[in-house]
Amino acid sequence: MNPPGPKIEILRGDLTKIPADAVVNAANSSLLGGGGVDGAIHRAGGSEILEECRKIVARQGGCKTGEAVITTAGRLSAKYVIHTVGPVWNGGTHGEAQKLAQCYTRSLELAAEHGCPAISTGVYGFPKDKAAAIAVATTARFLEGQTVIEHVMLVSFDEENYQLLNHELNALQR
Repeated sequence: MNPPGPKIEILRGDLTKIPADAVVNAANSSLLGGGGVDGAIHRAGGSEILEECRKIVARQGGCKTGEAVITTAGRLSAKYVIHTVGPVWNGGTHGEAQKLAQCYTRSLELAAEHGCPAISTGVYGFPKDKAAAIAVATTARFLEGQTVIEHVMLVSFDEENYQLLNHELNALQR
């Protein structure tokens, strides 16, 4: 049973089809689309997302690892896309866990700043078990005491990540 306050939910599905106020994109630093989740979001959302990303790149030169920016969601069911750049895994001794946690924190901060009471997020470029632990713990820590975000959906496209996220959320709630 979830405690009162903001709710964390684990879903299995296609992030581009989840109705939410914002979805979090595992972007690359160029913000100009790529493979995986990033490519799927750009394809499904359409040219409006790319146009806004190009404006951000012109203004600030892309997005650094651990940071996040926000754009329209174009044709997606969401209102916004929050693009965040996760760290490349280098054995875990180069601050990767802290950078990944920063991705989740900064994405949640942007969601709160833009009045998004619900957010969906996927995982990016990390050993799956470690990424799941960081995703759930960082999200739960961020939600403590804040009042804007009401519901966070951690969305997994595959069964393995879905099970890992559920395991971490269940362990947290015990």
